[in-house]
Amino acid sequence: MLSCYSRNVGFHDFLGNAATVAHLRESVRADRFPHSMILAGPRGAGKYTLALMLAQAVNCLNPPETGGLPDFCGMCRNCTRIAASANLDALVAAAVEAREELRETDKRETRILIETHPDVLVIPPDPPQLLIKLGQVRQAIHAAYYRPPSEAKRAFTIFTSSAFMKEAANSLLKLLEEPPDHTTLILLTENPQELLPTIRSRAVVHRLGALPVAELESLLAVRRPELRPQPRALAARLAEGAVGRALTIDLDAYIVSRKDALTLLRTALREPDYSELFRATETYRAGAEGQEKTVHLLRALGSLVEDLLLIQAGTPGLIRNLDLESELTRLAEGLTLDWIDGAARALTQVEQGMRRNLLRSLSLDAMAVGLGRQA
Repeated sequence: MLSCYSRNVGFHDFLGNAATVAHLRESVRADRFPHSMILAGPRGAGKYTLALMLAQAVNCLNPPETGGLPDFCGMCRNCTRIAASANLDALVAAAVEAREELRETDKRETRILIETHPDVLVIPPDPPQLLIKLGQVRQAIHAAYYRPPSEAKRAFTIFTSSAFMKEAANSLLKLLEEPPDHTTLILLTENPQELLPTIRSRAVVHRLGALPVAELESLLAVRRPELRPQPRALAARLAEGAVGRALTIDLDAYIVSRKDALTLLRTALREPDYSELFRATETYRAGAEGQEKTVHLLRALGSLVEDLLLIQAGTPGLIRNLDLESELTRLAEGLTLDWIDGAARALTQVEQGMRRNLLRSLSLDAMAVGLGRQA
């Protein structure tokens, strides 16, 4: 997520989706800000950043105008305390650590909530299940009905995920049906279809689209000057139009995962050197580290399979891994769409096997061998 809170900041720091942002700023100026809103877009598109910016704009004590529309100063006490919620991952980690120090009975009843401003409540998925839970929604209901804004013009509750437990989603629906006049609920989601239809029908949906690759490359040239042109082009394409992902992607880690993913593809399609395959997959064994490595490997393999599909479709200019175009073109020779479809299904099966705690190295070996038989 793009976080750029400092002095002299404002909506000009939010990149892309100018029409959506302008529409939301118009609602601030008209004092017709919606009671409930869904911000939808890919991971890293800036949904959380925009939600905080809107809370600042509505509640800024010294609101300026830029381009004829309301903005926020970034320096008053409301702006700075709302901005303190920007580093959400660190705040959630600290809250989880604090919860671990409680007695077992208290720990079970304590839900993760982030509140750096008394009138802006941020509700992330609650670890370890990473779901929005009933206790969190109850806190939102209590804040909405029984805690009128004390220091802000309008209170905000921001749900950072659409992954709700069933009871939590049903409870949220009650709040959406009769929202207090002084409160806005913002739900962030990558896929609005994950939300109940009855929730979607009671909220205004705003979608954040992807930024063009050329814009992301220009941004990276300024924000990540250490990247040379080829890595910069790779990062821009892997980000899939998401600003935050482009700015934070760990290219070194991706390239390490991609190397093993290429070994799987070569074994399946061109070079059945199983000793190299087994050496690579041996490191993907049990434990949290092995699980994380496997997730990164499968993502890298997925991007390579999608590139093979693009080459087969006659659109090699759209592939993400441009630095591997020559090798991917060779690997794509003679491939059928059925094989590519089978590879995508095999990836899904390995992901499902991880959830059942199947031995990861054996699952990866079996996938490579199975794809080789289909080629």
